[in-house]
Amino acid sequence: MAALALDVLLAGTGTAAVAPLLQATRTIPIVFVSVIDPVGAGFVAGLAQPGGNATGFTIYEYGMSGKWLELLKEIAPRVTPVAVLRDPAVASGIGQFGAVQAVAPSLGVELSPVDVRDADEIERAVTAFARGSNGGLIVTGTALAFVHRDLIISLAKAVPARGPARPFTQVRMAWPFQWRRALQVGRRQPTEW
Repeated sequence: MAALALDVLLAGTGTAAVAPLLQATRTIPIVFVSVIDPVGAGFVAGLAQPGGNATGFTIYEYGMSGKWLELLKEIAPRVTPVAVLRDPAVASGIGQFGAVQAVAPSLGVELSPVDVRDADEIERAVTAFARGSNGGLIVTGTALAFVHRDLIISLAKAVPARGPARPFTQVRMAWPFQWRRALQVGRRQPTEW
């Protein structure tokens, strides 16, 4: 690569696109399009100051996941146990759960991680959790959560819930908060949040 005298390398989406480039060069700047957890993957030292020769874009800043719990408490102040649907096999599932976990004690919430592996496991876990009292649900933004979103949305009707993105909010998964906020703002509809 050094013989090509490149000014910059543009890496595609994901860890598989960035890792080989970083192995090949530590001098040519690398810009990645989208990496779920560039810090956890070791591509950058930090989001604010990446250091090294790589920088780029990420889908989530994990601290936002903690905000989901704050929003859930605003929707349903009496929520104390909260199930968190996550994929423990991917960095984003671990990182988002960690951010929610960091906020939980200050809100008086006890978390129960629910690993998203298949539809049957999701249904069993959420149904069992919904039988308890004052429970809530947070869905982390992982690919498997989106694959099973219809099931999750149908199960979430039993408990106050908060999801990461538009496919979840379009069906009013977090509608009490959104509707109240829409009325306060006076210009947005619930599905626009």
